[in-house]
Amino acid sequence: MSAQTPAPQAGDQIASGWHRFLKIARKELRWIIFAVAVIVFLALLEDVAEGEIMKLDTLAYTFAVAYLRNDALTPVMESISDIASITSLAVLLLAIVAFAPGRRPGLCATVNLALVIVLNQAIKFAVARPRPDGFRLVAETGYSFPSGHSMVAMAFFGLLVWMVWHYGRNRFTRWFGAVGFSAVIALIGFSRVYLGVHYASDVIAGFCISLAWLAVFTRTIAPLLLAEKDDADTEGAQAEAEALGSGGE
Repeated sequence: MSAQTPAPQAGDQIASGWHRFLKIARKELRWIIFAVAVIVFLALLEDVAEGEIMKLDTLAYTFAVAYLRNDALTPVMESISDIASITSLAVLLLAIVAFAPGRRPGLCATVNLALVIVLNQAIKFAVARPRPDGFRLVAETGYSFPSGHSMVAMAFFGLLVWMVWHYGRNRFTRWFGAVGFSAVIALIGFSRVYLGVHYASDVIAGFCISLAWLAVFTRTIAPLLLAEKDDADTEGAQAEAEALGSGGE
């Protein structure tokens, strides 16, 4: 009699299913991020449309304004917020042109930034949420939702995270750049709440919409602008060789 193959154990089936899930998640991570970001943004937008201050905004105000705000920290938060100003971003764009990898990194970052600013203004005027009033430390105009500084920070520095992760020469460079730029994004968003010019929901919504934007931008436009000429020539040569090979069969 031939030996019977033992039936797979439940634990093995669970482990196998989990590995398949992780494999699919890694492969489709971009679109998972896109979907989650859009869902969170729409949920916040629904609450904002009802015209009520969310519990999230109240808790953030209590921590950042009522508890944490002090004379020593305020100039630090103002400087952090200024990182996302037009002047600072112009200087950073020049640094990208000079040092970033890829064929046209400056154009890539500029197109990304310009389109996000247009998108932010369109959403702001469509939603027309007033800014917080009564505890601002800096003068700001315009509507509140979503935060322009937060959208710009996530789009601009998020693109740098993507560039470092794809072009970094070693693991240390990739992780150091990704963590560093991510920290800058988070600090800029927090500074806007601390300074009293945005609700926390404005900041989170700005992060979400730019994350969703980056998922599309880094899949479509960025590769076209950053691809090296040698890479394009190689791909073209490979396609020509494949066409000649198929034609000779």
